[in-house]
Amino acid sequence: MKNYMKLIGLFSLLLSITSNSYAVPIAVIDSGTDFEHPDLKANAWINPGDQADDGKDNEHNGKTDDIHGWNFAENNKKLIERSLLGTFSPDVYKYFDVQFKKMAGTATVEDIDWMKARRQDAKFIEEMNIYGNFMHGTHVAGISSHNAPKNEIMAIKLLPTVVKKPKGDKAVLDWANKFKFPVSSLLTGLGKGLSPQMIDMIIKQGLKSLAGAQSEMLIPVGRYVRLSGAKVANCSFGSSPRMIQMLLGQLFKAIFKKDMPEKELRTYTSFFMKELSEQGRKFSVIATKTLFVIAAGNDAENNDEMPSYPAGIRRHNAITVAATFGVSQLAEFSNYGKNTVEVAAPGVAILSSEPGTGHVRVSGTSQAAPFVTNVAGRILDQNPALTPEEVKSVLMGTVDFKESLKDKVVSGGVVNPERAVLAAELSRGMNLTDAMNKARLNVMDVAETMILPQVKKPGEHVVQASELMIPQFIRYE
Repeated sequence: MKNYMKLIGLFSLLLSITSNSYAVPIAVIDSGTDFEHPDLKANAWINPGDQADDGKDNEHNGKTDDIHGWNFAENNKKLIERSLLGTFSPDVYKYFDVQFKKMAGTATVEDIDWMKARRQDAKFIEEMNIYGNFMHGTHVAGISSHNAPKNEIMAIKLLPTVVKKPKGDKAVLDWANKFKFPVSSLLTGLGKGLSPQMIDMIIKQGLKSLAGAQSEMLIPVGRYVRLSGAKVANCSFGSSPRMIQMLLGQLFKAIFKKDMPEKELRTYTSFFMKELSEQGRKFSVIATKTLFVIAAGNDAENNDEMPSYPAGIRRHNAITVAATFGVSQLAEFSNYGKNTVEVAAPGVAILSSEPGTGHVRVSGTSQAAPFVTNVAGRILDQNPALTPEEVKSVLMGTVDFKESLKDKVVSGGVVNPERAVLAAELSRGMNLTDAMNKARLNVMDVAETMILPQVKKPGEHVVQASELMIPQFIRYE
C-alpha cells in the first residue's frame, strides 16, 4: 500500500509537470496598463499579499492596494488614465496605418504629404505623444500575454501619461539644478575665465551626477520587481541619444548663450549615455532572479557605438531586442549592435490591445521586446527551474539565423517561439545544450508572412524617431 501511494504521488508530480501548470509573473514596466481590456482580464497578476481593494497596505510594502501592480510615476494604485478614453482624433489612428505603408513601400504621394503635414502640426504631435504614453503599456501587455495563459501581467507604471518638459532657459536650468547638474559652478567658472579643460571636467562631473540622479529613480522599481516575484520584466522604454542630445543642447545653450558644436554635443551625449547605462544597471542588479527584456531603441543607431538606455545595460539577466520587418530583415528604424543587442523579433505593424476594448497596429522595438517577453514566460512555464541566464541562452540559442542579421545582433537571428519553448520542455530531461540542439532539429524556421519592402538605396529617407514612439525615461518633475 505504501509503495502504491508513492507511485500515485510520483504520477501526480509528473502530471503537474506535463500539464504546464506554472504561473509566470511578468512585470510590464511602462506607462500603465488597462486590465479592464477583454484581452488582459484573465492575465492580470493578483498580488498574493494584497488581493483586496480595502484601503490597507496589507503586506506593509508602503503601497496601498497594489493588487495588480503600482504607479511609480504618481505614487498610487491608478494604473491607467481612463478619463482619456475616446478623446483622440481619427488622425492618430490613421497615422499608424500610413506609417506602416511607408515602411512597406506602399504609401502614396498623398500619404507621404499627409504625414509630413501632421509632423509639422504641433498640436497633433502633442496629441500623439499623449496617446503614445496612454496606449503604450496596454499594447505591450497585450503582446506579452498573447496566447500565453500562464503569463501573468504585473503593471508597473513608471512613466506619466502627460510629460511636462521644461520650456525656456530658466526652466531648463531649474530642471538641471534639481537633478544635480552644477549649473552655478559652470556659470561662476565662466565669469572667472575657467580653462576649456576645467569646463570639460565640470560638465562631465555634472553629467555623471545627472545620470546617477535619473537612474536612482529606477531602484524602487527594481526592488518592487524582486519582492513581487516577477520572473520576467519588459522594458519598452528608454532614454534615446537623439532625445538626450536635444535636451543637452538646450541646457548648454542656456548656460553658454550659444549653440554647442554638433561634434562636441554628440561627444557629451555619448558620455552621458554610457554613464546612464553603467549607473542604471542597479535596478537589474537588485532583481537578479528576473530576466529584463529591453527594447533596443528606434533611432536606427548602432548601440555598440552610442547606446540607448536601458538597452546599454550589460548583465547576465538582461537581453536587448531589435525589431524586424516580418521575420526576415531588420526594421529600418531599429537600433542594432553586433556586440550589444542579443536578438531580434517582429516589430512592425504589430496588432495588440489599446485601453478600452480596441486594438491598434503599432511599430517599434517597443513591440519586439514584449514578443520576446511572451516567449520567455512560455519558456518558464515549461521549465520554471531555468535561471534568467538560461532563459536568455534558450532565446539566443534557438533563433532562426538570418544573413541580414549576422552583423546586427549577437545571436545573428530572430527569435523562434516554438523552438525555444520546445527546448525548455526538453531541458526538463536533458542538459540545456542538447535540448536546444534537438529543438533545432525538430522545429522549422518561422515562415515569412509579410511582403518585404525593397531595400532602399544609400541616402534614401530613413524613418525619423518622431514617427515611432518609445516612451522616454527622463524625469522632469
